[in-house]
Amino acid sequence: MAFDDDPASATLDAAGRIDVAWPEPPPGADPLPGQLDRWLAARGAELVAVRRHIHAHPELSGQEFETAAMVARELAVAGLSPRFLPKGNGVICDIGVGDRVVALRADLDALPLPDTKDVPYRSVIDGACHACGHDVHTTILLGTGLALAQLAERGELPGRVRLLFQPSEERFPSGSPEVIAAGGLKDVSSVFGLHCAPQLPTGLVGVRAGALTAAADVVEIRVSGPGGHTARPHMTADLVYALSRAVVEVPSLLARRVDPRAGVSLMFGALNAGTAANAIPIEGIAKGTVRVLSKDAWQELPDLVPTLIRDVISGSGADVDITYTRGVPPVINDRMATAVVAGAAAAALGSDRVVEADVSMGGEDFAFYLEQVPGAMIRLGTGIQGSVENFDIHQSRFDVDERAIGYGIRVMVHTALAALGTVSL
Repeated sequence: MAFDDDPASATLDAAGRIDVAWPEPPPGADPLPGQLDRWLAARGAELVAVRRHIHAHPELSGQEFETAAMVARELAVAGLSPRFLPKGNGVICDIGVGDRVVALRADLDALPLPDTKDVPYRSVIDGACHACGHDVHTTILLGTGLALAQLAERGELPGRVRLLFQPSEERFPSGSPEVIAAGGLKDVSSVFGLHCAPQLPTGLVGVRAGALTAAADVVEIRVSGPGGHTARPHMTADLVYALSRAVVEVPSLLARRVDPRAGVSLMFGALNAGTAANAIPIEGIAKGTVRVLSKDAWQELPDLVPTLIRDVISGSGADVDITYTRGVPPVINDRMATAVVAGAAAAALGSDRVVEADVSMGGEDFAFYLEQVPGAMIRLGTGIQGSVENFDIHQSRFDVDERAIGYGIRVMVHTALAALGTVSL
């Protein structure tokens, strides 16, 4: 793996290599054909360099052209035949031969946040940062692909593995439908992905059958009226009052109109109306997200939420316009696929390293793949050992314990092999 500059900016040892304490396979882990552990020990420094290069050069949703090009170059050097998505900001690559195909997915994009960490590989792009761990996801999938390519060369890959390097996970509309439209799931029997989890110590993997993440939609409320003096609210429409009622009352009403087991949540993140203390404005706006764990309840929300908003605002005299935007469905992990990845993680890391993952109300467009084929997403522990500040994802100081890269590759290689050998998936 070679780059035009020094992407890692890492501490170097006397031989000029990146100083990485690469994890050894834990006791109880099964050996893997092709000597994966020796391969990881030999390539660990290069993989960390890849991650740090991507981290220092983040690209926002829809703009992942250089990241995709780098991935394609590395795959081509390994003798593979990657192909770009139509826009050129994503990559699909098959490894091996056979009718049975298992897909593995990683997302490429960064967040529109400043990188405030004091590290040599801090983002050099103003206002862009890999604060969600997609640089780690991409590195793990690339490393997994390179390791599987060696297995395929030795005839030790019992089928095909398809790598999906996806753009635009962090925005609506997201990139997974583009991957699907480009044939990413053609002939695929199952699909798997992982996500960084700073809440879990590095070396642990969280798995969960059923709902893992919530559906996430966006609602925007615009109210308008003639405006007027705050001394005479009866002569106009009080838009601030109207919006305030919607923000306070609609979430409570929604919780009483949907089965509480569905886990519905409406939270507003933006509210704006007027600038003067003594003037009722002519326009106001509120924006929020609607999240729910149940797919059935998700189907009801585009009609129910606007109805509740209109009912609450109707008595104020304000005109109201509501935009309800579909985001992503909930991630519902297939039970058999979850069992496969849990078993693979136990074989890769040891059974004591596999724990139950918590449900998250965050959205994840991996859900679109699961609407087409069975599969599962897992949580990969990235918590930094000994750190008193393990920042959450979507925080500008988020970072990972880079040993997680090796653990992630072990798990995904084992998962691909296990899924290829599972007839019922």
